Amino acid sequence: MAGALSWVEGAVGAEDAVAIGSRRELFVDRLLVGELKNTVLKLHEPQLMPPVSQPRPHGNYATVLRAPDKFQFYYRGDKDPQVTWKTQGIEAYHDGEVTLYAESVDGIHWTLPKLGLHEHSAFPAGNIILMNEFMVNHNFTPFIDTRPGVPAEQKYKALGGLAYQTHQQAVREKRGPGGLKAFVSPDGIHWKKLRDEPVIPEAWGKYFDSQNYAFWSEAEQCYVCYFRRFIGGLRGIARTTSQDFIHWTPFVEMKVNLPGEHLYTACTQPYFRAPHLYLALPTRFMEKRGAATDILFMSTRGGEVYDRLFTQSLIRPGLSKEGWANRANYAAIGIHQTGDTELSLFLTQGRRYTLRLDGFVSVNAPLEGGEFITKPLTFDGNELTINYATSAAGQMQVEIQDAQGRPVPGFSLDACDPIYGDHLDRVVTWKKESDVAKLKGSVIKLRFVMSDADLFALKFQDTPGSSNTALKSGG
Repeated sequence: MAGALSWVEGAVGAEDAVAIGSRRELFVDRLLVGELKNTVLKLHEPQLMPPVSQPRPHGNYATVLRAPDKFQFYYRGDKDPQVTWKTQGIEAYHDGEVTLYAESVDGIHWTLPKLGLHEHSAFPAGNIILMNEFMVNHNFTPFIDTRPGVPAEQKYKALGGLAYQTHQQAVREKRGPGGLKAFVSPDGIHWKKLRDEPVIPEAWGKYFDSQNYAFWSEAEQCYVCYFRRFIGGLRGIARTTSQDFIHWTPFVEMKVNLPGEHLYTACTQPYFRAPHLYLALPTRFMEKRGAATDILFMSTRGGEVYDRLFTQSLIRPGLSKEGWANRANYAAIGIHQTGDTELSLFLTQGRRYTLRLDGFVSVNAPLEGGEFITKPLTFDGNELTINYATSAAGQMQVEIQDAQGRPVPGFSLDACDPIYGDHLDRVVTWKKESDVAKLKGSVIKLRFVMSDADLFALKFQDTPGSSNTALKSGG
């Protein structure tokens, strides 16, 4: 190791570097972005696929979970769609809501299991998992609890509920307090209340009439909930945390809205390939444009701040008039792998959009070429892998530098075997050698020289027995 340190003498200390360990890092924020020279951060456009089968005509607040053996889809149904809060009042409206359930082995083809839990003529398939829970069924949102040691009977948890508005006090006195109520389940099908009282008080919400999602954060080692709150008269997002799913910390308002902008949902969730990153697909609500909506993209690493590199929409309403209807576009909770190379996002009316794995944002270079240099960082592992794509004419090479920008001997740009093609986890080699273990713990920078190429993610990994593995230089 002493030989490895000679070239970083006088460099930036490890305490000033970004410690990425062996985590996969995406370019959804500027954590690693040092210099962009004729390169840009590019938001990629999800591709609309054929509708899922059977189409899932879910309400605005749907959830897609990935269990070890299946996908599970939760969505709202109405006993009588003609009953609305405007026509029959809040009691009849919310009493008429149920939570429905579907299953799939691939996330694309769905079945409606006859569960025998709740029966109603409007749902002959028998796939109701929750009924007669006043206001809870409006936005019942479950998750699979990955906390170590969680009891088997509480493997699934959920929040649901609303807060009463000022003119609904009579209903409150009759039906009890509002707020977010907690439920638990061993299998995501059989649910019971964790307790009768709300765990997140209705005073926080104003009015929780959105999808309020909680999850266990591996990175923060606590439960996290992102919920709707009006902030300065705008629909916005707040956050709270908990150690036991019952007692929650005072909420923090997330300062993310643009001037005059309504964010109808938070839709914030850990990304399964990099769970320290929370990705958000909120619905932007254009109140003065016929309540038109589109889907945005944001990220956060926890705490009180979203990183919003992009203000344009991720998914637009589209060509059809249905996409421009009142509140027509909501992304379901759930970003899942549905193929060897693809991610799926699920939207209202059974729509499914896909991206490549990690494919939300890239460092993009034109054909004439450009460079991207990271901030100083430290890592663990013995190989550098990248998720990238080039054109047939494009390529990239990687140089490892010390903290002051000097090439590390043996890892210069000239030594890097040219990289072209399209791969999710390509091992970078220098003169056919991949072993970077001797640099582990040292402060480095990565310099990417690119042409007609996209870099989506990078990761240092420990690969037993594969150090010094020679790879073909091309695609």
